[in-house]
Amino acid sequence: MEQQDRYIRFDWAVKCLLRQKANFDVLEGFLTVLLGEEVKIIELLESESNQQSVDDKFNRVDIKAKNSKGEIIIVEIQNTRELYYLERILYGVAKAITEHISLGERYYEVKKIYSISILYFDIGKGNDYLYHGQNSFTGVHTGDRLEVTTKEKDALVHKLPAEIFPEYFLIRVNEFNKVAVTPLEEWIEYLKTGCIRSDTQAPGLAEARKKLIYYNMSPAERHAYDEHLSAIMIQNDVLDGAKLEGRMEGRLEGRMEGKMEGCIEIARNLKSMGLDTETIQKATGLLPEEIQKL
Repeated sequence: MEQQDRYIRFDWAVKCLLRQKANFDVLEGFLTVLLGEEVKIIELLESESNQQSVDDKFNRVDIKAKNSKGEIIIVEIQNTRELYYLERILYGVAKAITEHISLGERYYEVKKIYSISILYFDIGKGNDYLYHGQNSFTGVHTGDRLEVTTKEKDALVHKLPAEIFPEYFLIRVNEFNKVAVTPLEEWIEYLKTGCIRSDTQAPGLAEARKKLIYYNMSPAERHAYDEHLSAIMIQNDVLDGAKLEGRMEGRLEGRMEGKMEGCIEIARNLKSMGLDTETIQKATGLLPEEIQKL
Protein backbone atom coordinates (compact mmCIF):
# COMPACT_ATOMS: atom_id res chain seq x y z
CA MET A 1 0.00 0.00 0.00
CA GLU A 2 2.90 2.37 0.66
CA GLN A 3 3.71 2.72 -3.05
CA GLN A 4 0.14 3.87 -3.67
CA ASP A 5 0.47 6.82 -1.31
CA ARG A 6 0.70 10.11 -3.14
CA TYR A 7 1.48 13.26 -1.23
CA ILE A 8 0.54 16.81 -2.08
CA ARG A 9 3.32 19.14 -3.19
CA PHE A 10 4.59 21.48 -0.51
CA ASP A 11 3.76 24.66 -2.45
CA TRP A 12 0.10 23.66 -2.78
CA ALA A 13 -0.02 22.43 0.82
CA VAL A 14 1.22 25.79 2.11
CA LYS A 15 -1.27 27.60 -0.10
CA CYS A 16 -4.36 25.60 0.82
CA LEU A 17 -3.89 23.18 3.73
CA LEU A 18 -1.14 24.20 6.13
CA ARG A 19 -2.73 27.56 6.96
CA GLN A 20 -5.06 25.71 9.32
CA LYS A 21 -3.84 25.78 12.92
CA ALA A 22 -4.36 22.04 13.26
CA ASN A 23 -1.72 21.56 10.55
CA PHE A 24 0.91 23.94 11.92
CA ASP A 25 2.97 20.97 13.12
CA VAL A 26 4.03 20.21 9.54
CA LEU A 27 5.38 23.73 9.00
CA GLU A 28 6.91 23.78 12.48
CA GLY A 29 8.81 20.60 11.69
CA PHE A 30 10.15 22.05 8.44
CA LEU A 31 11.32 25.25 10.14
CA THR A 32 12.81 23.38 13.09
CA VAL A 33 14.91 21.20 10.78
CA LEU A 34 16.01 24.08 8.55
CA LEU A 35 16.85 26.60 11.31
CA GLY A 36 18.38 24.02 13.65
CA GLU A 37 16.27 24.97 16.66
CA GLU A 38 12.72 24.36 17.83
CA VAL A 39 10.24 26.74 16.25
CA LYS A 40 6.62 27.17 17.32
CA ILE A 41 4.18 29.00 15.07
CA ILE A 42 2.06 31.69 16.68
CA GLU A 43 0.06 32.69 13.62
CA LEU A 44 0.15 33.05 9.86
CA LEU A 45 0.25 36.70 8.93
CA GLU A 46 -2.06 38.00 6.27
CA SER A 47 -1.29 41.18 4.40
CA GLU A 48 -1.77 42.79 1.03
CA SER A 49 1.34 41.08 -0.24
CA ASN A 50 -0.16 37.64 0.44
CA GLN A 51 -2.91 38.20 -2.12
CA GLN A 52 -2.49 36.16 -5.24
CA SER A 53 -2.44 37.49 -8.77
CA VAL A 54 -1.42 36.20 -12.16
CA ASP A 55 2.16 37.30 -11.45
CA ASP A 56 2.26 35.80 -7.96
CA LYS A 57 0.22 32.62 -8.06
CA PHE A 58 2.97 30.48 -6.55
CA ASN A 59 2.57 30.80 -2.86
CA ARG A 60 4.19 33.16 -0.42
CA VAL A 61 3.35 32.92 3.26
CA ASP A 62 4.55 35.00 6.21
CA ILE A 63 4.72 33.22 9.55
CA LYS A 64 4.97 34.74 13.02
CA ALA A 65 6.75 32.27 15.26
CA LYS A 66 8.79 31.88 18.44
CA ASN A 67 12.25 30.34 18.46
CA SER A 68 13.94 28.26 21.16
CA LYS A 69 15.12 31.42 22.95
CA GLY A 70 11.57 32.73 23.20
CA GLU A 71 12.20 35.44 20.60
CA ILE A 72 9.53 36.43 18.13
CA ILE A 73 10.64 35.91 14.53
CA ILE A 74 9.03 36.38 11.14
CA VAL A 75 9.54 33.64 8.56
CA GLU A 76 8.78 34.28 4.91
CA ILE A 77 8.47 31.21 2.68
CA GLN A 78 8.06 31.54 -1.05
CA ASN A 79 8.21 29.06 -3.89
CA THR A 80 10.13 31.33 -6.22
CA ARG A 81 9.78 30.96 -10.00
CA GLU A 82 10.34 34.56 -11.00
CA LEU A 83 12.80 35.77 -13.62
CA TYR A 84 14.16 38.40 -11.22
CA TYR A 85 14.23 36.10 -8.23
CA LEU A 86 16.89 37.94 -6.19
CA GLU A 87 14.99 41.20 -6.48
CA ARG A 88 11.81 39.36 -5.58
CA ILE A 89 13.42 37.90 -2.43
CA LEU A 90 14.75 41.31 -1.35
CA TYR A 91 11.37 42.93 -1.95
CA GLY A 92 9.59 40.22 0.06
CA VAL A 93 11.89 40.70 3.05
CA ALA A 94 11.48 44.49 2.96
CA LYS A 95 7.69 44.09 2.85
CA ALA A 96 7.74 41.64 5.75
CA ILE A 97 9.75 44.03 7.90
CA THR A 98 7.64 47.10 7.21
CA GLU A 99 4.25 45.38 7.32
CA HIS A 100 4.75 43.73 10.67
CA ILE A 101 5.87 46.67 12.76
CA SER A 102 3.09 48.94 13.98
CA LEU A 103 3.14 52.62 13.15
CA GLY A 104 4.87 54.54 15.94
CA GLU A 105 6.77 51.58 17.39
CA ARG A 106 10.45 52.02 18.11
CA TYR A 107 13.00 50.30 15.93
CA TYR A 108 13.92 47.68 18.51
CA GLU A 109 10.47 46.20 17.85
CA VAL A 110 11.64 45.11 14.39
CA LYS A 111 11.62 41.32 14.30
CA LYS A 112 14.30 39.03 12.92
CA ILE A 113 13.33 37.87 9.43
CA TYR A 114 14.16 34.50 7.91
CA SER A 115 13.59 34.34 4.17
CA ILE A 116 13.23 30.82 2.75
CA SER A 117 13.06 30.41 -1.01
CA ILE A 118 12.29 27.02 -2.54
CA LEU A 119 13.71 27.09 -6.06
CA TYR A 120 12.67 24.61 -8.74
CA PHE A 121 14.85 26.05 -11.49
CA ASP A 122 18.53 26.51 -12.29
CA ILE A 123 19.89 29.72 -10.74
CA GLY A 124 23.48 29.40 -11.94
CA LYS A 125 26.75 27.98 -10.68
CA GLY A 126 27.04 26.23 -7.33
CA ASN A 127 27.53 22.68 -6.15
CA ASP A 128 25.25 22.65 -3.12
CA TYR A 129 21.48 22.32 -2.86
CA LEU A 130 21.19 24.62 0.17
CA TYR A 131 22.71 28.08 0.50
CA HIS A 132 22.55 30.37 3.53
CA GLY A 133 23.42 34.05 3.73
CA GLN A 134 23.28 36.80 6.33
CA ASN A 135 24.64 40.27 6.91
CA SER A 136 27.82 40.88 8.86
CA PHE A 137 30.29 43.77 9.02
CA THR A 138 33.93 42.77 8.80
CA GLY A 139 36.89 45.05 9.42
CA VAL A 140 38.57 45.92 6.13
CA HIS A 141 42.03 45.95 7.74
CA THR A 142 41.56 43.82 10.86
CA GLY A 143 39.13 41.17 9.68
CA ASP A 144 37.20 41.28 12.96
CA ARG A 145 33.40 41.20 13.09
CA LEU A 146 31.72 44.34 14.36
CA GLU A 147 29.64 44.02 17.53
CA VAL A 148 27.10 46.76 18.13
CA THR A 149 26.05 48.04 21.56
CA THR A 150 22.45 49.23 21.67
CA LYS A 151 20.10 50.37 24.38
CA GLU A 152 16.91 48.34 24.49
CA LYS A 153 14.26 48.69 27.15
CA ASP A 154 16.63 50.57 29.49
CA ALA A 155 19.36 47.93 29.14
CA LEU A 156 22.58 47.83 27.18
CA VAL A 157 22.57 44.94 24.74
CA HIS A 158 25.53 43.69 22.73
CA LYS A 159 24.56 42.24 19.36
CA LEU A 160 26.19 41.13 16.17
CA PRO A 161 24.49 42.63 13.10
CA ALA A 162 23.71 39.09 11.98
CA GLU A 163 21.40 38.77 14.98
CA ILE A 164 19.28 41.63 13.65
CA PHE A 165 19.56 41.60 9.88
CA PRO A 166 17.58 39.07 7.80
CA GLU A 167 18.89 35.61 7.02
CA TYR A 168 18.34 34.03 3.64
CA PHE A 169 17.99 30.37 2.70
CA LEU A 170 17.96 29.28 -0.95
CA ILE A 171 16.87 25.67 -1.41
CA ARG A 172 17.86 24.46 -4.88
CA VAL A 173 15.49 21.53 -5.06
CA ASN A 174 16.60 20.21 -8.45
CA GLU A 175 20.23 20.03 -7.31
CA PHE A 176 19.46 17.49 -4.58
CA ASN A 177 20.66 14.09 -5.81
CA LYS A 178 21.63 12.33 -2.59
CA VAL A 179 20.22 9.42 -0.65
CA ALA A 180 18.32 11.14 2.14
CA VAL A 181 19.88 10.33 5.51
CA THR A 182 19.44 13.37 7.72
CA PRO A 183 16.09 15.02 8.58
CA LEU A 184 17.02 17.98 6.37
CA GLU A 185 17.77 15.68 3.44
CA GLU A 186 14.43 13.90 3.94
CA TRP A 187 12.67 17.26 3.75
CA ILE A 188 14.52 18.25 0.57
CA GLU A 189 13.67 14.86 -0.92
CA TYR A 190 9.98 15.49 -0.21
CA LEU A 191 10.20 18.98 -1.75
CA LYS A 192 11.69 17.48 -4.90
CA THR A 193 9.81 14.20 -5.33
CA GLY A 194 6.75 14.39 -3.11
CA CYS A 195 7.87 11.13 -1.47
CA ILE A 196 7.92 10.60 2.30
CA ARG A 197 9.43 7.41 3.69
CA SER A 198 7.19 5.38 5.98
CA ASP A 199 9.74 5.21 8.81
CA THR A 200 10.61 8.91 8.81
CA GLN A 201 11.57 10.50 12.11
CA ALA A 202 12.08 13.95 10.64
CA PRO A 203 10.06 16.61 12.48
CA GLY A 204 6.95 17.47 10.50
CA LEU A 205 7.19 14.70 7.90
CA ALA A 206 5.39 12.06 9.95
CA GLU A 207 2.54 14.57 10.35
CA ALA A 208 2.69 15.33 6.62
CA ARG A 209 2.21 11.62 5.84
CA LYS A 210 -1.12 11.78 7.64
CA LYS A 211 -2.34 15.17 6.48
CA LEU A 212 -1.08 15.62 2.92
CA ILE A 213 -2.35 12.48 1.22
CA TYR A 214 -3.60 13.29 -2.28
CA TYR A 215 -6.55 10.91 -2.14
CA ASN A 216 -7.86 12.48 1.06
CA MET A 217 -8.88 15.53 -0.92
CA SER A 218 -12.34 15.80 -2.43
CA PRO A 219 -12.65 15.19 -6.20
CA ALA A 220 -13.01 18.93 -6.78
CA GLU A 221 -9.92 19.68 -4.69
CA ARG A 222 -7.94 16.99 -6.50
CA HIS A 223 -8.96 18.43 -9.86
CA ALA A 224 -7.94 21.94 -8.79
CA TYR A 225 -4.61 20.56 -7.56
CA ASP A 226 -4.01 18.72 -10.84
CA GLU A 227 -4.73 21.91 -12.76
CA HIS A 228 -2.23 23.68 -10.51
CA LEU A 229 0.41 21.14 -11.54
CA SER A 230 -0.52 21.75 -15.19
CA ALA A 231 -0.04 25.48 -14.66
CA ILE A 232 3.42 24.82 -13.21
CA MET A 233 4.32 22.71 -16.25
CA ILE A 234 3.15 25.48 -18.57
CA GLN A 235 5.30 28.04 -16.81
CA ASN A 236 8.32 25.75 -16.68
CA ASP A 237 8.02 25.06 -20.41
CA VAL A 238 7.97 28.78 -21.11
CA LEU A 239 10.99 29.45 -18.87
CA ASP A 240 12.95 26.52 -20.29
CA GLY A 241 12.16 27.53 -23.87
CA ALA A 242 13.28 31.09 -23.25
CA LYS A 243 16.48 29.88 -21.61
CA LEU A 244 17.36 27.58 -24.51
CA GLU A 245 16.97 30.42 -26.95
CA GLY A 246 19.21 32.61 -24.80
CA ARG A 247 16.74 35.46 -24.84
CA MET A 248 15.16 35.27 -21.38
CA GLU A 249 14.71 38.98 -20.83
CA GLY A 250 13.60 39.65 -24.38
CA ARG A 251 10.84 37.10 -24.03
CA LEU A 252 9.51 38.32 -20.68
CA GLU A 253 6.44 39.90 -22.23
CA GLY A 254 5.64 36.83 -24.30
CA ARG A 255 6.20 34.61 -21.23
CA MET A 256 3.66 36.58 -19.23
CA GLU A 257 1.13 36.53 -22.07
CA GLY A 258 1.52 32.78 -22.54
CA LYS A 259 1.22 32.15 -18.80
CA MET A 260 -1.91 34.30 -18.67
CA GLU A 261 -3.50 32.42 -21.57
CA GLY A 262 -2.74 29.08 -19.91
CA CYS A 263 -4.29 30.21 -16.62
CA ILE A 264 -7.40 31.51 -18.38
CA GLU A 265 -7.90 28.23 -20.25
CA ILE A 266 -7.54 26.21 -17.03
CA ALA A 267 -9.97 28.53 -15.23
CA ARG A 268 -12.50 28.25 -18.05
CA ASN A 269 -12.39 24.45 -17.83
CA LEU A 270 -12.79 24.47 -14.05
CA LYS A 271 -15.69 26.91 -14.27
CA SER A 272 -17.46 24.73 -16.81
CA MET A 273 -17.22 21.88 -14.29
CA GLY A 274 -19.06 23.97 -11.72
CA LEU A 275 -16.16 24.69 -9.34
CA ASP A 276 -16.53 27.77 -7.15
CA THR A 277 -14.56 30.97 -7.73
CA GLU A 278 -12.35 30.53 -4.64
CA THR A 279 -11.18 27.07 -5.72
CA ILE A 280 -10.51 28.29 -9.27
CA GLN A 281 -8.54 31.22 -7.88
CA LYS A 282 -6.34 28.89 -5.81
CA ALA A 283 -5.65 26.71 -8.84
CA THR A 284 -4.85 29.50 -11.31
CA GLY A 285 -4.04 32.67 -9.38
CA LEU A 286 -6.56 34.68 -11.40
CA LEU A 287 -8.47 37.45 -9.67
CA PRO A 288 -12.17 36.82 -8.83
CA GLU A 289 -13.33 39.46 -11.28
CA GLU A 290 -11.25 37.85 -14.05
CA ILE A 291 -12.84 34.48 -13.32
CA GLN A 292 -16.35 35.94 -13.31
CA LYS A 293 -15.83 37.36 -16.81
CA LEU A 294 -15.09 33.92 -18.29
